[in-house]
Amino acid sequence: MQFRREDEDNFALDLTPLIDVVFLLLIFFMVSTVFVDFNRRMDLTLPSSKSSSSEDPGKVLTIELTADQKMFFQGTQISISQLESKLRAVIKAGGKKSAVVRADKGLSFGKVIEVMGILRAEKIEDISVAVK
Repeated sequence: MQFRREDEDNFALDLTPLIDVVFLLLIFFMVSTVFVDFNRRMDLTLPSSKSSSSEDPGKVLTIELTADQKMFFQGTQISISQLESKLRAVIKAGGKKSAVVRADKGLSFGKVIEVMGILRAEKIEDISVAVK
């Protein structure tokens, strides 16, 4: 008597298509990720906060204060008196009415308040302080 041998079902997964999809996703995310932070001009250690929002850098005035008390207005190093004159020029040209102060957390709080006072004196009411 001749017995028929039944074919066993193969329950193994073919991993080749899965690996292909994983590599395609990896390549997609690597290509679509932006590696450069364009908002950051100075190497500042910002204080941290639980909530923060990001502003469009083209729509606001940016004032950066470093730990060694250097001041940068829109990326250019200036002094306090130069800040006042530059703000007046921007306001007269019908420019921006909001500002972001990016101060290093090692800087004394008085310097930040002084800059914010100058901004208020020049009729800039929308003043933000950048945090992480």
